[in-house]
Amino acid sequence: MNTTKKIVLAEDNSILSLLLKFKLEKEGYNLLIAVNGKEAIDLIEEHQPDMILTDIMMPFVSGLEVISHVRNKLDLSTPIVVFSSAGQEEMVLNAFNLGATDFMSKPFSPNELIIRTKRLLR
Repeated sequence: MNTTKKIVLAEDNSILSLLLKFKLEKEGYNLLIAVNGKEAIDLIEEHQPDMILTDIMMPFVSGLEVISHVRNKLDLSTPIVVFSSAGQEEMVLNAFNLGATDFMSKPFSPNELIIRTKRLLR
């Protein structure tokens, strides 16, 4: 039985995406990368990941819309960790109100993300 945990990462910064993919796959997770919120929603609906990592600020569909879609339309309780650059306090509060599980301020340490991921997925 395949017990590899699937994670959807929605991040429009390709360098950060590749770094996180490398780090998380080294830890044994299967990472599906979306470059915007619309792609993220498609991946989430198709693969039903164990966890979702999303940037708040993205083209087309924002991270907030992704959270809202997962919680309200899909009615999933999948853990969602939100990334945000400094100074977006209101957006972060909105993210929690919409149902985000955790928040990390950019730039963040990939190792810290791995620790949080393990905690949320155990």
